[in-house]
Amino acid sequence: MTTLRIDPDSSRPPFEQLRRQLTDQILSRRLPAGTKLPAVRRLAADLALAPNTVARAYRELEAEGLLITRGRNGTTVAPVAAPTEENRHRAEELTAGYVAGMRELGFGDDAILMTLRQAL
Repeated sequence: MTTLRIDPDSSRPPFEQLRRQLTDQILSRRLPAGTKLPAVRRLAADLALAPNTVARAYRELEAEGLLITRGRNGTTVAPVAAPTEENRHRAEELTAGYVAGMRELGFGDDAILMTLRQAL
């Protein structure tokens, strides 16, 4: 695993910094599928974070389908499809269409995000 760094002066909360770094490493395949991640308490100690902060990042990544947690057997990187350039472009088009449609219905940013979270 590439070194993780938490910036205490960042405007982003520590769990979000950790979540973003792990997401980047998983999607770029620097953390390939099946890689076992450190236990919550160990990673928390290594990064000088509260265990709940690491646990939250892990939970959110699991909800996004990027991690698999198996209790005492630990947390591993889930198999994730590698997006092709064509798929990325199509995903951007679909997202823009969805956002435009929701705005036509009068939904604001927060309502759009809440609807997406509920759907996921």
